[in-house]
Amino acid sequence: MRKIKSDIICNAVENLCAKANFELPTDVLKALKQSIVLEKDTAKDIFEEIIKNVDIAETEQIPLCQDTGIANFFVKLGKEVFIDDGDIYYAVNRGVSLGYINNYLRKSIVSDPLERKNTKDNTPANIYIDIVSGSKIEITFLPKGGGSENASALKMLAPSAGWDGVKEFVLSVVNNKGRNACPPLIIGVGIGGDFASVGLISKKALLREINSENKITFYAEREKELLNDINKLNIGPMSLGGNTTALAVFIEKRPTHIASLPVAVSIQCHSCRRKTVII
Repeated sequence: MRKIKSDIICNAVENLCAKANFELPTDVLKALKQSIVLEKDTAKDIFEEIIKNVDIAETEQIPLCQDTGIANFFVKLGKEVFIDDGDIYYAVNRGVSLGYINNYLRKSIVSDPLERKNTKDNTPANIYIDIVSGSKIEITFLPKGGGSENASALKMLAPSAGWDGVKEFVLSVVNNKGRNACPPLIIGVGIGGDFASVGLISKKALLREINSENKITFYAEREKELLNDINKLNIGPMSLGGNTTALAVFIEKRPTHIASLPVAVSIQCHSCRRKTVII
């Protein structure tokens, strides 16, 4: 059994909160740069401004976007790990509090959805834990802004709708709401599970690197199909028209009930901030 003090987790999370908000992942930046050659006029200018913003944020260590998001953590907790002076929920939330306060990141969480009183430290975080073998903790941080979250959607389809129904729903969500989410977008699609789990797998899909291949050939082809159709919508960067409405589409699936076909679409803006640490 490996003992890990909660302060170690807390410090790692504090650092994640800063670095993820200041530094865009390499694969996302590469995709943005590659998209410039597909555009002209206004769309090309917007891409150049986005990339300039990335450079400024990293150089000056300031947020890529003023909306530093709701804090999502995907944790792989080794079953041989023992946190000897607390628990992981406390440690992660403490790290978020310190990370957002000390780095002057915007605090966007209210304690009650109707009373709207700000918690003033961006907690509580959403913490999703998978127990895995080994003696390490892998923590992935995904801050998600309100604009992209509000553009996301879930629908319970009839099984008879099949792939055509799934595709129609995804395209309708992007066409109706994607303009409000600062495209070009990264789109996570969850298929299967139930009402509670399908949204989670669609959000987990956003953790994949751009240009990564789905391990299942059928879904790899469906991802390409959706990306191609979405980029024909002419929404373009920052919704001002162009060939690049989305940088990537990622599909995750899980078993479901014989009477159900749940589908969730998690929209992410071009500032797809995510970062992982292993303890």
